[in-house]
Formats: sequence, structure tokens, C-alpha cells
Amino acid sequence: MAIQQLNLQQVNSQIQNCIQDCLDCYSVCLNTVSTYCVHQGGMHTEPAHIRLMLDCAEICQTSANFMLRSSDLHVRTCATCAEICDRCAQNCDRFGDDSQMRACADMCRRCAESCRQMALARA
Repeated sequence: MAIQQLNLQQVNSQIQNCIQDCLDCYSVCLNTVSTYCVHQGGMHTEPAHIRLMLDCAEICQTSANFMLRSSDLHVRTCATCAEICDRCAQNCDRFGDDSQMRACADMCRRCAESCRQMALARA
């Protein structure tokens, strides 16, 4: 019984951490697009880049929502979220020494890893 409770606490902790990572990534991506990229212009406003960042924000919010309501489909949204976050991080990395884009890429990588673990843990 105690081992089951410990495992349940670990799962609950893992879910809570993943939810928070998703919400943080959602916020960083959306804020970066709306308050930074739009003002920077140039490469920052390329349609494919903007679309990917908005896709990332959207799937992060969706994954968090699925986990918050204990949907049994959150494994799928988390797997997709991990893939999109990885793509977004790679895309943001191309901006080199741009600290805002680096922070966004770092957050996307953290969320991708958290979602990947969540998808694997429940697969």
C-alpha cells in the first residue's frame, strides 16, 4: 500500500510538473511572438516561424488542459506537444545570440522533455 501511495505521489508530481512546464511554455511562446518578434521584424516575423511558435503555444495549452481534467488522451497530446516543442526550440535556436529567442528555445526544450516523459510513462 505504501509503495502504491509513493508511486501515485510521484505520478501526481510528474503531472503537476508537466502541467506547469506546458503553461510556462505557452506563456513564453505567446509573449515572445506578440511582444518581441512582431517588434523585431525581419526573420522574427517570417510566417513559418510565427506559425510554429503559435502552434507550440496552442499545443502546450491544450496538453495542460488535458492533464488538468485527467483526460486519458493526455498521453497523445503530450507526445505531440513534445514533437512541436522540439521543432520550435530548433527554430528559435537559429537566432543565435538573441537572448529572448534563446530563453524561448530553452523553455520549449524543458517542456518537450517533460511531455516526452509523461507520454512514455503512460504509454
